[in-house]
Amino acid sequence: MIIPTIDTALEALVRQALPLPTALGDVSFDSPSGTWSAQLNRITVNLFLFGVGRSPQPPRPAVDRIVDGRTQRRPPLPLLQLHYLVTAWAGSVRDEHQLIGDVLTAFLITQALPPEHLPADITSGVQLAVAPHDNNRAKDVWSTVGGTIKPSFELVVTTASDALPYVDLPTSVARIERMLEGYTAPPEPVSMPAFGRS
Repeated sequence: MIIPTIDTALEALVRQALPLPTALGDVSFDSPSGTWSAQLNRITVNLFLFGVGRSPQPPRPAVDRIVDGRTQRRPPLPLLQLHYLVTAWAGSVRDEHQLIGDVLTAFLITQALPPEHLPADITSGVQLAVAPHDNNRAKDVWSTVGGTIKPSFELVVTTASDALPYVDLPTSVARIERMLEGYTAPPEPVSMPAFGRS
């Protein structure tokens, strides 16, 4: 499934960009509810996935590959948009402002997930964008999860769906022609003259 793959890549990017080693803090994808935040005891960057939908961008083009000498094609993949509410949690307000600023800067200067954070089968690229601020949208999310409003921003991730598999393509005409090279057709049968009655 593509979403857990994106989550893992986002965590790797955050930890590398800040940096935020595992010994120092956490990267969480939990709902930032009051119950959840009350249990925090370490620096935490939270990326809460609150929206998933189809992207208005056109599908990515079909992709071909060769497996065991056979050509396979994956049909054009529709694009998905994943919407994350990003927040920072630390011991003081100043520390939180510093942390959320560092995270925001990291995503502003990174327009795509680096390939080293993605598995090899993700070949179409994953776009990153910080959405324009929408105060009402943020309030709606906080109201839904039941948490206290904090400085936050919306991260939009655009990626191809992995719903369509590769399929084998029919043998190409060129390959058939190569197979026929050197093939000699059998001689045509000799037609015998017809003898009529006199």
